[in-house]
Amino acid sequence: MSQASGCGDFFTDAVRNGASLSLRAALTMAGCAMFSGCMTARIEELREAPTQITANEAIVLLAKPHLEGTGTEEKFLNCLERELVGEEFSASVAYKQREGKQFEPRSSLRDRPFQLYADNHFVDALYPWLEPSTAPANAQGFANFISRPGVSDRVNSMGVRFIVWIDGVTQKTDGGGSIACAAGPGGAGCLGLGWWEKTSDYEATVWDLREGINAGTLSTDVKGTSVMIGAIAPIPLIAPVQSTACDRLAGQLKSFLLGSGQPETAAISSPQ
Repeated sequence: MSQASGCGDFFTDAVRNGASLSLRAALTMAGCAMFSGCMTARIEELREAPTQITANEAIVLLAKPHLEGTGTEEKFLNCLERELVGEEFSASVAYKQREGKQFEPRSSLRDRPFQLYADNHFVDALYPWLEPSTAPANAQGFANFISRPGVSDRVNSMGVRFIVWIDGVTQKTDGGGSIACAAGPGGAGCLGLGWWEKTSDYEATVWDLREGINAGTLSTDVKGTSVMIGAIAPIPLIAPVQSTACDRLAGQLKSFLLGSGQPETAAISSPQ
């Protein structure tokens, strides 16, 4: 059992037992959160084919299309781009387009391991084959997509080597407790404990457009418990599960694309 689980149990027991939190007890819980750790992360890789992208080739990060349900958050895709090449390229292109400014849908970044192609422009250029109702869902569907008339030539003209499907979301999975705040002639203050648990569960599937195959899949699962402690003033102790998932998935994805990726399982034990 990880340290994160133990810390979460401590919070949960306090709330379920109806514990009355004094300032001392609240600070004790703050210490648990800061020093014991309330977050765990795991990443796995399955490689199906070799990859070795070059600096003049591009990838495009796309949220896997869904006919129903919630798709991957745009801010997570922006975070991945920032971690991979140092800037949120697709968001920058979208902004320039809205402002009527000139832009190129493909990056030309120096000293980067590879380039990016703006997500929305890639989908529009291949309309309607990447819409939710027609997007490839498996290896056979992807092979059919590549074999459609004009698709391969169009992809080659854009200089895109890999499509990276990103699937998953960050969601709240548990929580409890409460904080009461009051103000009076002698001042104001808060007392109590609120906590919530979130999970960031994402999967990246790498499609090789040049070879027409699935090159592999990477997945990350980050769980964290955040706490809001009422000790005179509210004290937030936030477990950054989504940003941690972004950081770890981007690092492994970069290694994967460069051909140096190794399967990895890891755990972290302290919120940042």
